[in-house]
Amino acid sequence: MAKLRVEVITAERLVYEADDVDMVVAPGAEGMLGILPRHAPLISLLSMGEMRIKKGGAEQSLAIFGGFLEVANNVVRVLADTAERAEEIDEARAEEARQRALARLRERTTEIDRARAEAAFRRAVVRLEVARKRRGRSASLRQEEFPGAGE
Repeated sequence: MAKLRVEVITAERLVYEADDVDMVVAPGAEGMLGILPRHAPLISLLSMGEMRIKKGGAEQSLAIFGGFLEVANNVVRVLADTAERAEEIDEARAEEARQRALARLRERTTEIDRARAEAAFRRAVVRLEVARKRRGRSASLRQEEFPGAGE
């Protein structure tokens, strides 16, 4: 039975590499992408979110922050702007970053400051969700806590 080879690379390092992978789920620019062995060749932009790699009965989660995904000949290559394995994420630090971003969002300063705070908030939420999922804890930190959501 065919399997996938997966490589997740940033400018700084090789974040993840494995053979015999069953499935990859990644945050594409247009929505979630599911990649199985024998997938058609593909190149896609990646957005911010969780990437899941399923191998046997195990699942590895990574926080991905933009980049590209390429699929060809049962190889999934991710060239990420930033990527972190779940076990590398400092949950306390990510929570502090989320709280700082929320405080900046409540200030309602310039549009540029708000956009930066929104991006920081989203990055922190992705990190927290990936870290908490790995530790078997609830990871629901979605937009309900986001000041101005739905405006």
